[in-house]
Amino acid sequence: MTTTAADQASLMFEVDGMTCAACAARIERVLSKQDGVGGAAVDFAGAQARVSIGDGVDPDILRAAVQKIGYDIRVRTPDTGRRNLVDHYSDEERSQWRRFWAAIVLAAPVMILGMFGPAHAAWSLYLQLALATPVVLWIGRDFHRVAIKQLRSWGASMDTLISLGTITAYIYSVWALFAGEHVYFETAAIIIALITLGKAFEARAKGRASTAITKLIAMGAKQARLLRNGQEVTVPIEMVMPGDLMVVRPGEKIPTDGEVVEGSSAIDESMLTGESVPIEKAAGSPVFGATVNQNGRLVVSATQVGEQTALARIVKLVEEAQASKAPIQRLADRVSGVFVPVVVLIAIATTVGWLVAGRGISDAIAAAVAVLIIACPCALGLATPTAIMVGSARGADVGVLFKGAEVFERSRTIDMVLFDKTGTLTEGMMRLTDVVTGEDEKTFLCLVGSVEAASEHPIGRAVALGAEERDVELAPVEDFENTGGLGVSGRVNGHHVVVGRPAHLAASGFESDPDLAGRVETLESEAKTVFLAGWDGRVRGALAVADSVRDTSAAAVRTLTELGVDTAMLTGDNSTTAQAIASRVGISQVFAEVLPGDKAEHVAALQDQGKVVAFVGDGINDAPALTRADLGMAVGTGTDIAIESGEVVLMNGNPMLVPTAMLLARRTFRTIKENLFWAFFYNVAAIPLAALGMLNPMVAAGAMAFSSVSVVSNSLRLRRWQP
Repeated sequence: MTTTAADQASLMFEVDGMTCAACAARIERVLSKQDGVGGAAVDFAGAQARVSIGDGVDPDILRAAVQKIGYDIRVRTPDTGRRNLVDHYSDEERSQWRRFWAAIVLAAPVMILGMFGPAHAAWSLYLQLALATPVVLWIGRDFHRVAIKQLRSWGASMDTLISLGTITAYIYSVWALFAGEHVYFETAAIIIALITLGKAFEARAKGRASTAITKLIAMGAKQARLLRNGQEVTVPIEMVMPGDLMVVRPGEKIPTDGEVVEGSSAIDESMLTGESVPIEKAAGSPVFGATVNQNGRLVVSATQVGEQTALARIVKLVEEAQASKAPIQRLADRVSGVFVPVVVLIAIATTVGWLVAGRGISDAIAAAVAVLIIACPCALGLATPTAIMVGSARGADVGVLFKGAEVFERSRTIDMVLFDKTGTLTEGMMRLTDVVTGEDEKTFLCLVGSVEAASEHPIGRAVALGAEERDVELAPVEDFENTGGLGVSGRVNGHHVVVGRPAHLAASGFESDPDLAGRVETLESEAKTVFLAGWDGRVRGALAVADSVRDTSAAAVRTLTELGVDTAMLTGDNSTTAQAIASRVGISQVFAEVLPGDKAEHVAALQDQGKVVAFVGDGINDAPALTRADLGMAVGTGTDIAIESGEVVLMNGNPMLVPTAMLLARRTFRTIKENLFWAFFYNVAAIPLAALGMLNPMVAAGAMAFSSVSVVSNSLRLRRWQP
């Protein structure tokens, strides 16, 4: 079966049985080879896999393929829900602690006897055998069971190394007991105890790294109070349907996304936007599930439920980011895929080398066991996903959603941020400020406002609202036409009315009015957007609308400059107005009078100059530019299509989220590099030392056990990162 990219859909699977990065790499290879699978990404830290499949692919076949190599997967659906990783790792931690205490109670006497007891006393040797046997064969049984299962399918993982190392030391010691050679019972037993201790700490660390999704899901309301036949009825949140009327009292969470139909209040939306200041809501205002009603009683009509709510979409975006892989991870994956077989070969070579050098079998076995135990593919496997897990979660806390792991890597190369003006650097709330006309003003506003009322453009809405605020009654419009980026036209009360840029009116055959030129220039110098209007072939006047610059725009531009990132502004406004706004926020490079369809071309032009461009926008017409840019940053207050096109979603309109996103992405990527460096450095330095006999196997076990913990702990520092 073959599928095209367009035919692919993503399935999320929970994965069981992974113990290291080699496991994840093996599952990934097996899934990718199945018919109809376009690709697979297995996240060791998150115990999950994202698989792109075509139509007709049976998930049970994929599960069977994974089970064949010793692991298991389970499709995640809205019905099954997402596994609570915090509870999952908490259960694992408790299990490992129980095993550790059992192991250490038995292994400690073995170690004391082996290191300080009578070396050749029969009672001491047989007691060590009796105490070490349950540790190696019973407490360590999972290592051996997994290793045998993987060996049957020609696979290998960290469990293979531990099993080989401990069983080798144990079997050799049994032989040595009767041959009169030095025994290593204490080595085999203590290795099991220390690695079990390390796994307990690792489970705790991974559980802490996994708290973000659990916290997000827990934010949602569990029940809703519905209005039915005039009565308030409390129902589980799963029973709420679109159109249901929900009663939300002060202090309660809003059950699901909806629209206020009655009442007014301030809503704490910090969990959604990162902004701590409550937002005033009244009839007609949108509200979102899991946000908190601060004071007044509200009646809300449910609009989105279940997987369609804003909270569910945030959870999905964070999950997908955590399940994706950064390009830098590919090297670690390639290493992990061959790591275990290479280590086994090194251990064999070590044994042979010591024997050839004339050293005893005892020394050769000790060195080989140290090589097997010191190697740690876990650290490699945890280096990238744990940093991404914590970094993406921290982003959600501060109002930034990263859609993929590659964003963290790409952000460090950005050297130009191109801002759309309206709704990004400005509030996007236009208002009619000036009307210049020689006609009767109410007649002028009636004709112009009626045509603009038929438009969805913010300027059109501002003009229509401004006319209504001046008590002008608008009239029906016929033959309405919108010429993208230039203006609108229509027939009102028998007049053919055209509103827009001077070039648009000129192209429509309208005679210009020289007397307006000076007034237009003055208004534009005040950072107002000015356009002309006329009917029946003659320009009749001009209108000006203004949009407030956001309070934090200048600070955002200044911060980006300090980061060494150039900034530019792109707008459909005329050059004079654009330059006036740009000067207020500190931007020197301006692209003005840009048609909506040409925004992507300006991004491409900057890229042709060698710039690595991030584009920040919020409108439908920004989608092509967001897609064309090296990094698309969509303002979450904008349209759905813009948000879908962006690779980073800024959950509120504060421009400071742009440098915040870049700083957090860079810090996360730096953490990934630190993790990978120490994981590689650890193995590169430690394996030769072990092969040369410079590492005691018990010391190797302790170092191996805590190498993974150190990588996860380094990633957890991102939780304290502040913008």
